[in-house]
Amino acid sequence: MMAKEYQKALADTLTRVPVVPVLVIENIEDAVPLGRALVRGGLPVLEITLRTAKAMDCIRAIIDEVEGAIVGSGTVLTPEQLRDSERLGCRFAVSPGATGTLLGAAEDHDIAFLPGGVTASECMALLEWGYSIQKFFPAEPSGGTATLASLASPLPQIRFCPTGGITPERAPSYLKLSNVIAVGGSWMAPKKMVEAKDWAGIERLAAEASRLRG
Repeated sequence: MMAKEYQKALADTLTRVPVVPVLVIENIEDAVPLGRALVRGGLPVLEITLRTAKAMDCIRAIIDEVEGAIVGSGTVLTPEQLRDSERLGCRFAVSPGATGTLLGAAEDHDIAFLPGGVTASECMALLEWGYSIQKFFPAEPSGGTATLASLASPLPQIRFCPTGGITPERAPSYLKLSNVIAVGGSWMAPKKMVEAKDWAGIERLAAEASRLRG
């Protein structure tokens, strides 16, 4: 499936929220209550990173049990992870960067793919593959809003989902940019609150994040 055929669906997903929670879930028993807290707080689009041994199980549990959740996989680095994300029923898959092998594999799978680009050359190369929506990672170390604003003029057809080092204080400046469709962040589900199973606190942080665009 060609990338451009998924761009509208991906845009529709990302415009639902100002912030996409980027989650590293260590314990499967936390997956469903965490997902429910974020959805209740107004952040239904969830990126579950494939950085833990239980990540795929967590994705399956949230898809099966959390009503309203729109679940994607993150830190997708290989064609096998992309294939597994599709089989699980993920609505989208996110990579911190892009390789020819991964981009080629994405054309063979029925899943929206969000690859990462930072430099003008990387972003232009992704455009050639049909990706007008791209991840910008790591956002803060790569120049943050200044870099994104600089890319907007020569590459106005690209919209970005910046992720990496973004805080609730910095997020509004990203969301004001014409080429930012949403931001990714993890501050609404901090590790200590997850470990304490403070789902009410996480719901409150999610609700605050859900209001950042407006």
